[in-house]
Amino acid sequence: IVKMDGECEQMYSFNHLPSKKFSFLEDKSTLRLLMKWSMLGRISAQSFTFDQDFRLYHGEKFALCFFKDPKVVSSLSTKVDRGAPVPLDEPVRVEVEQVPCTRVSMDLFDPIYSCGILRASGHMVKCFHDVDPNYDELRKMLQDEESEHYYVVGRESRGEFLFVLFKHLCLGGELCQYEDSVDPYMSTTKQIYKDLISVQKDPETRKISVISTVFKVWVYDETGRCYPGRPDEKQNFAYLIVNPVNHQVTLFSHCYGVGNFDLL
Repeated sequence: IVKMDGECEQMYSFNHLPSKKFSFLEDKSTLRLLMKWSMLGRISAQSFTFDQDFRLYHGEKFALCFFKDPKVVSSLSTKVDRGAPVPLDEPVRVEVEQVPCTRVSMDLFDPIYSCGILRASGHMVKCFHDVDPNYDELRKMLQDEESEHYYVVGRESRGEFLFVLFKHLCLGGELCQYEDSVDPYMSTTKQIYKDLISVQKDPETRKISVISTVFKVWVYDETGRCYPGRPDEKQNFAYLIVNPVNHQVTLFSHCYGVGNFDLL
């Protein structure tokens, strides 16, 4: 994790792209799933352009400039949904952590279909839990390092943004109604990932590769962490997803709590 204090020296400036749409925020079936998972109205994505070439070693300065930019602050403030706080009166510090993002297919998840987490139908295998009678082997694999299946998806693969996104969806919001089958999680993960991540094809090898850079971000003001929500809740998250080719960045975030049923 890289910490950045103080001024961003106006290295970057940003403009909101209100016309940029995301299928997962438009599709009715996906919105119904987000409502079921208590994430509707609390999960969001907004895109912006920026004016200077992006360099990876400028990641923390880029993030601080982003959250200090008046146009960004104004746009986030107008997008706030019920109970979902956004930054930022006066951010003084950011922390950024680069999240590996290299996958261009869902084959990362192949191992979970043949290790005892899922039945042949794709339904989750239930397991004993003191509090939750519907606890399953999939959620155990995602959260419990003592699970025999924890590293069935390898250590490096677990760090990939594709896997991180899948985990966020599986764990859901405060009043999440969990799925019995893995299929809705897989299809929604694929949809959101395609919405957020940019790829390009090498004209000679025809190989497709990811060109986006992903940062997990935390923002602090004079009183402490102000975004994205309480530090003790892992389902409060925010990611900056940078496309250095077309000078666009997307803020993808979630504020843990009860979903907004009025949005469907």
